[in-house]
Amino acid sequence: MGDTKKQRKQYDTPEHPWQKGRIDSEKEISLEYGLKNKKELWKMASVLKRFKDQVKNLTAKEGKQAELERSQLLNKVNTLGLLQPGQSFDAVLGLEMKDLLERRLQTVVYRKGLARSITQARQFIIHRHVSLNGRVMTVPSYLVKVSEETSVTFHNKSNLFDLEHPERIQKKPSKDKIDVKQKTAVVTEKEKKILTEEEIEAKEIEHALGSEEEQAIKKAEAATPDKEVKEIIEKPKEKK
Repeated sequence: MGDTKKQRKQYDTPEHPWQKGRIDSEKEISLEYGLKNKKELWKMASVLKRFKDQVKNLTAKEGKQAELERSQLLNKVNTLGLLQPGQSFDAVLGLEMKDLLERRLQTVVYRKGLARSITQARQFIIHRHVSLNGRVMTVPSYLVKVSEETSVTFHNKSNLFDLEHPERIQKKPSKDKIDVKQKTAVVTEKEKKILTEEEIEAKEIEHALGSEEEQAIKKAEAATPDKEVKEIIEKPKEKK
């Protein structure tokens, strides 16, 4: 048996510990993506730095081995969803920290709507509620591949697998998808309002112009002589 391998840090720390601008930006990113501490952020920064360093080294090299390493690196970046299909090899240099943080399992769980907040997504992962390809995942910093993103869900043995669990997000029906009963109720209320308004207008007109009988008498007075008007007025009174 050989000597045990000495454990080394898998990330690089900042060169200067007290830089206000860097500390403020790291704080904002940590809150946005629900990171536990700065160590998780520095790990992602180191992974991104390795990608960019490989690109810089491979651009200066030539030969079959260099081409093979370029294709392998480009394939790895594409499988992680950091670049879109068809982008060049040099596009890796334009990647930012947030591009890599968006591929963490914690962020994917939150973006898929499985958790109410980014911190709750972390809680679900650590408490063994989330599965990927049927396997329980307990590492929030795992970088999810594009092919694996659809398989991120709750584990079938978890309580959260039940759709009626109180912590599951209930999707609200959209405004366009309203029940027919609700639509008819709204329409009838509108019709009632319109009818009442029309009735009010009709009553105001009647009050201003008089009833139908009074309007007919006025028209008759204007169109016939005085004697005929009196006969027309007296006839309905006699009948009554």
